[in-house]
Amino acid sequence: MKKMALIIGLNSGSSCDGVDCALARIEMMEDDQPGPPEFIDGISLDWPERLHRMIWDAFDNKLDLFALSKLNYAIGAFFGVCVKKLLEKTGYKPEDITCIGVDGQQVYLHQTDREKADAVTDEQYENEFPDLFLDDIYAYGFCFGDGCVVSAYTDITTVSQFRPADHALGGQGAPLMQYVDYCLFRNSEPTMTLNIGGISNVHKVYKNRDKMLAFDCGPGNIMIDYIAKKYFGVPYDKNGDIAARGKCDPAMLEELLKAPFLQRPYPRSAWRDDFDVTYSEAMRQKYAHLSDEDVMATYNVFSAECITRCIKDFTDLSDTKVLYASGGGAFNKTLLKNIQERLPEHMRVCTSMEIGIPPQFKEAVKFATLAYGAVNSCANNIPGACRARKYGVLGHICVAPRFAKGTEC
Repeated sequence: MKKMALIIGLNSGSSCDGVDCALARIEMMEDDQPGPPEFIDGISLDWPERLHRMIWDAFDNKLDLFALSKLNYAIGAFFGVCVKKLLEKTGYKPEDITCIGVDGQQVYLHQTDREKADAVTDEQYENEFPDLFLDDIYAYGFCFGDGCVVSAYTDITTVSQFRPADHALGGQGAPLMQYVDYCLFRNSEPTMTLNIGGISNVHKVYKNRDKMLAFDCGPGNIMIDYIAKKYFGVPYDKNGDIAARGKCDPAMLEELLKAPFLQRPYPRSAWRDDFDVTYSEAMRQKYAHLSDEDVMATYNVFSAECITRCIKDFTDLSDTKVLYASGGGAFNKTLLKNIQERLPEHMRVCTSMEIGIPPQFKEAVKFATLAYGAVNSCANNIPGACRARKYGVLGHICVAPRFAKGTEC
């Protein structure tokens, strides 16, 4: 082991229900990659109402360029506030922290045209690089929350915007969880993890990164949360209790499983538009004869089916004994039960708490780990999983003001 560092990571996912902020301790290992991150503490904060409304307006493409610019800075400012609150809780000072990792709040993502991207030649890449974006072959998007605003306010070097470098290398740019999983499990037997946020994604970890797999499965909580808010007046289905009172409708489930996203080739990345309010409500109205509880039960099974079909269709499970679940959906007992029932008997579903990381903070720990890799110039993407052309260093690095030189008058 070479050195140890304290890193802060922040996450606000596609559900846009708040910001998770985690403090982790990470050691750099002899192979020039971070070791398993150790979770120390964390906080979760709701978005201020004014900011929350603007983010949803951005999702719906209702903001002009001027408002979007304001929102980008304001989100970065709130990330900074979250960091200071975590420092206050833990008693650490900015100079104790090596860096902050925060991707930002994703407000738009255009997916990679995987078939065309895989067919790009070296000559095309060198001579027609701008056209790969203009012709919608490579992915592009934007995560709001400028890292320089975070760095300036906290006086801590901040790494943000992890996806663009992977996009520019022809990769999916998501999911990003596979890097922290590599750091956690690369010296273990093959391991599988599942993150259930608004969108669900799975990751298969091997010591040989070229063999690793990662892809979005489809909906995680996004459709479940919509029904909870719209028809039950609660932010989410706590423990999956509402779904447990209902019964899955086979006809509705069959139609849900024909969703366009599920026809895309592997590896694939989803965005909230694939399973958004419009889609969720349209399906609810088409099956208006069903009770709200039955719709909730069906959406719950739909998420479980998307997850387990991806796992069984695209991965070898013979060497995998455990599936570690994280994200808000890991607290949905009905969803985990539905997942367990659809997996081979030798596989056990549990949460990331078994490895010392609370499920709600694993994504924040992920960004802490990515940031630590970036400031140490570590290859922190997984080309075998996201299909980038080569390894790279993901993230924009914004140096803290306290490191500014030449300040004497």
